[in-house]
Amino acid sequence: MFLSRYERMIAQRYLLPGKGEAFIFLVAGISLAAVMLGVAALVIVMSVMNGFRAELFDKIVGLNGHAVIQGYGGQLRDWRAIVAEARATPGVTSATPLIEQPIMSTFNGRVEAVLMRGMRVGDLRANKAINSKVLSGSITSLSPGSGNIAIGSRLAEALGARVGSQVSLLNPQGQATPFGTVPRIVSYTVAAVFEIGVYDFDKSYVMMPIEDAQTLLLAGDSIGMIELDTENADRVHTILAPLAAKIGTRAAIADWRTMNSQLFEALEVERIAMFTVLSIIILVAVFNILSSLIMLVRAKTRDIAILRTMGATRGGLLRIFMTVGTVIGVLGMLAGLALGFVFLYFRQSVVAFIQLVTGQNLWDPQIRFLTELPSKSNPVEIAVIAAMALVFSFLATLYPAFKAANTDPVQVLRYE
Repeated sequence: MFLSRYERMIAQRYLLPGKGEAFIFLVAGISLAAVMLGVAALVIVMSVMNGFRAELFDKIVGLNGHAVIQGYGGQLRDWRAIVAEARATPGVTSATPLIEQPIMSTFNGRVEAVLMRGMRVGDLRANKAINSKVLSGSITSLSPGSGNIAIGSRLAEALGARVGSQVSLLNPQGQATPFGTVPRIVSYTVAAVFEIGVYDFDKSYVMMPIEDAQTLLLAGDSIGMIELDTENADRVHTILAPLAAKIGTRAAIADWRTMNSQLFEALEVERIAMFTVLSIIILVAVFNILSSLIMLVRAKTRDIAILRTMGATRGGLLRIFMTVGTVIGVLGMLAGLALGFVFLYFRQSVVAFIQLVTGQNLWDPQIRFLTELPSKSNPVEIAVIAAMALVFSFLATLYPAFKAANTDPVQVLRYE
């Protein structure tokens, strides 16, 4: 939108009115602030929800893989052949055999239900989701027959255990005797404490070498499942289709979508709903721009009529008032983006401050899954939010601008 010199001057005067016009300036300022808050709210909420989904995906998939091969009856006896077939499948980047079994743990009279996971030592040490999150001790201390385990930080808190503690693991399906089944209880030394960042994982997981897990469960050489990673998590079903056809009679494949479908579908629905609801805030802010421009046109009717008699064209008046409204929208949008990014940068401090003032725990890991408030800004979404604010602001200028352009100077100045 190109303005002539006098059009720029008048638009500037209307944006920064003089004495006696403070009310119009106040309304315009409120309109700018409303756009700023609407844009900031959208940026903050969408970034947090994107971060929540991304963090959950990275941690859940990082620990459980893109898919798992599970044997019928909970056991895979010919797992080595299946691992070889999986690794030979195009698009599969890794195939990790493991055992996962819910059991009980005890320490100093405290009892907690846990999820015991047995992995080969090499795979355990190479798993970044665990190896990079060790709080104390060392994963390298885990080796077959060493009697060492690694436990989650929340489980350590619940049991009161730390590195060096002797924790007993109880397998209810023990050996059969004439007097019934005797649970198998084995003591292990805590060699490492890790914190993945997902409360349920940190509260329940116990990691150990797969050989020790087989001994504890009396499973012989069989395992429970094979964890698979692929080149593209979104194409996991297509990539694993040939493998599923080969092993369909021996095992079943479940991908991350199937295992966590309800969680991720709920997050996606909530994300769309929040975007739609918060977009209304920007729409309301735009109505403020519309009302402020209508008030400006009414207050400047006499000035507009004089400009028309001095040769100002309808197109010039259109451009002036459209510029005024659009500038308010642009400034509000830029201020909203800045406010949103500042809030996201200091989000943990903001949460801590609100908790301090209100005395309420706003981010309970037991409810929120994650230990910290996440954030991940999507450039495409940010661009859409900015464009939406600009388009709405521009549309709000049309009626007042046409109203000003159609002002009849004869009618206005007849009795002057």
